[in-house]
Amino acid sequence: MAPAGSCCCCCCCCWGGAVSAAGAAQRLLVLLLLMGALPAELHPRALATEYYSPLALLKQELQHRQQEAPAGGGGCSTQSGDWGEQYPAECGESSFLNFHDPDCKPKGSSVCDSVLSLNTEKILNQAKSVAEQKRFPFATDNDSTNEELALAYVLIGSGLYDEAIRHFSTMLQEAIESFKEALKQKVDFIDAYKSLGQAYRELGNFEAATESFQKALLLNQNHVQTLQLRGMMLYHHGSLQEAIKNFKRCLQLEPYNEVCQYMKGLSHVAMGQFYEGIKAQTKVMLNDPLPGQKASPEYLKVKYLREYSRYLHSHLDTPLTEYNIDVDLPGSFKDHWAKNLPFLIEDYEEQPGLQPHIKDVLHQNLEGYKPEVQELICTADRLGSLMQYETPGFLPNTRIHRAMGLAALEVMQAVQRTWTNSKVRMNGKTRLMQWRDMFDIAVKWRRIADPDQPVLWLDQMPARSLSRGFNNHINLIRGQVINMRYLEYFEKILHFIKDRILVYHGANNPKGLLDVREALEKVHKVEDLLPIMKQFNTKTKDGFTVNTKVPSLRDPGKEYDGLTITITGDKVGNILFSVETQTTEERTQLYHAEIDALYKDLTAKGKVLILSSEFGEADAVCNLILSLVYYFYNLMPLSRGSSVIAYSVIVGAMMASGKEVAGKIPKGKLVDFEAMTAPGSEAFSKIAKSWMNLKSISPSYKMLPSVSETFPTLRSMIEVLNTDSSPRCLKKL
Repeated sequence: MAPAGSCCCCCCCCWGGAVSAAGAAQRLLVLLLLMGALPAELHPRALATEYYSPLALLKQELQHRQQEAPAGGGGCSTQSGDWGEQYPAECGESSFLNFHDPDCKPKGSSVCDSVLSLNTEKILNQAKSVAEQKRFPFATDNDSTNEELALAYVLIGSGLYDEAIRHFSTMLQEAIESFKEALKQKVDFIDAYKSLGQAYRELGNFEAATESFQKALLLNQNHVQTLQLRGMMLYHHGSLQEAIKNFKRCLQLEPYNEVCQYMKGLSHVAMGQFYEGIKAQTKVMLNDPLPGQKASPEYLKVKYLREYSRYLHSHLDTPLTEYNIDVDLPGSFKDHWAKNLPFLIEDYEEQPGLQPHIKDVLHQNLEGYKPEVQELICTADRLGSLMQYETPGFLPNTRIHRAMGLAALEVMQAVQRTWTNSKVRMNGKTRLMQWRDMFDIAVKWRRIADPDQPVLWLDQMPARSLSRGFNNHINLIRGQVINMRYLEYFEKILHFIKDRILVYHGANNPKGLLDVREALEKVHKVEDLLPIMKQFNTKTKDGFTVNTKVPSLRDPGKEYDGLTITITGDKVGNILFSVETQTTEERTQLYHAEIDALYKDLTAKGKVLILSSEFGEADAVCNLILSLVYYFYNLMPLSRGSSVIAYSVIVGAMMASGKEVAGKIPKGKLVDFEAMTAPGSEAFSKIAKSWMNLKSISPSYKMLPSVSETFPTLRSMIEVLNTDSSPRCLKKL
């Protein structure tokens, strides 16, 4: 790990003259802690608290998991838009609280690893001690705020910088303004520029982050933390070659920096440079933690990356139609990888080592492709950019843009062939395409765009694991921390909960319904719902849950389980507000039956559409496409990436029907959450079409070469993702 940075006393002196307001100073402390500008010398001392604090809630949840979780554990993952990182957590079925970013859908990235897997008990005890004794700068008179600040302090002291950043991401915008003001007073404060860059990165502002990192490096070109953070940002922006330069320089200055070593290896593997990649991975693996020392997040996950890298290397030149990752990888490996569990897999047989006759992927210039392939690449870049979320917290990734643009084009071509009764070659078999095959096209592109992230079908996990369920969990509010990515949906969820409360009291307390209605009319924030529930329902103690239902099109009147909305709180007003879905075998089968029926109908109407030019047929096909994906979103069947994979299928299938998506996703909108909060498929279809700006597809699409034939192997896929298209494609915009 990189060192924490400047000494505490120096930082305090620097900031003391720059920021006078206590509130601004507190925000600065948080950001300094988050970005590693302050050290934390901590000693665990377990002290009891007198009220039901956020830390007590965390400890209670930990104890609940330890008591309830069976051997081997279940699985849960936080899922959302794919343009930001998203990871899962290991947790019990009733869990309403974890340490994960909402967009985190299974673990596997240093930016989102679970504190729960890294000695949570110790961290919570340390935070209690620090909060009660106020052993950190800028302590406040508010116990809850102190606990939040103390937790950041402890996370940083434990080396969990990125976990702390995500835990306090809602404070970033205010802290940015404070940093700007402070830099007016001291323009050469390198830690401020570095921290400002990371804050902008967390908000998804690539240009501003790049500028701040550059200013930090102009002050000190050997600043290791800035090189590390900038390299990670470049990787997640899709600029892998530039990222490698930063990681190499980081390692020249600090050879044992595990983050830079891991990310260097990952970047090489993503670019198809497997020999350099696995060499870097091996260096991380050799850095065994000392007795009593906790393993770093990089150490915990590097074995999964090495095994996956070996698998990818051995299949570089095998036709993609002849193998299936979900079938080939051992079930226990997939299960542990998706949950980011320690690599303790019984009877595991390692993947074959690198085979000398299989060479690394070589660099391919855009000019090396035929003109029609260059046109294909530029078209993919444009389509992929339309899938970007314009919401704080989502960093644009040009590599994923291209991958998912190519996925959409390949889906278009495959669906068109299916509607003309042509068969497809999938997983070593030639047959008519099914709905999973359509999604698998997008899955393969999403997987190779970032090999760090396990994009796996949950129903292909071991039966024992699936029977326990995978919880897709999103924290919306936790104490003082609000998830800014979902602010757009707070009011919508609030109205839904109000309606459910009225329905409940109408059935169970009809005499008091009028009083409940009057009380709810005065509620304008989710935080104010819990006191109302406690007032009118004696069963409500610490919280309550509300369940959404997904209506069936196949069987009118039937409903499937949707989201579970949970609101709980403590004695001093802190609340936990979260939503989750659970992927179980039974629930999966119900959704699959719905999707099967819709796909059958879609294929039949698609075949009619090919022979007809009537507007009504095209409109019906569009509605079926959106309805099918509506159920896919509510099911969330992948360990990671469900959001962008589904949207690329929408774009591709729409083009197959003769309609091109020309509009961008509106600012603040998340397509997956639109589906999960819509009252039904028709409502989702209506709102999606409102921004898609569907228009007749250009005849030029018919002239594009076949994506599957142009890029038939893993090697060819990596080559095209590595290619810099900016000179030619930008001219076409």
